[in-house]
Amino acid sequence: MATIDMWTFVVEAPLNLDLTGFKVEATDGSIGKVDDATNEVGGSFIIVDTGPWIFGKKVMLPAGLIREIDPDTETIFVSRTKDEIKNAPEFDEQRYREQGYRDELGEYYGRAGMRSGERV
Repeated sequence: MATIDMWTFVVEAPLNLDLTGFKVEATDGSIGKVDDATNEVGGSFIIVDTGPWIFGKKVMLPAGLIREIDPDTETIFVSRTKDEIKNAPEFDEQRYREQGYRDELGEYYGRAGMRSGERV
């Protein structure tokens, strides 16, 4: 997945669906709940509150990592493992809207996808 595509939803979600509060599932289990979500053209992401899983840490996941949204169970499925998400760059509440920060995350998640065999 090219870094530029990483920030665009690749799955369709019902229009005006608020993803806040949805459960988030990595490829190998639950990672938390959506704290915030955006639908910006070329810059969409979700912020996940991992709760006690990794000591209340928040992580930012580019929208392109979402492989499925199930509105009935209010669950989002992402294409990364728990470890890949846990080892991602720390969520920075001061910088998360800056392009440089997004580039760092895009590079990290792109490399993680290459290791797991995802087509890039």
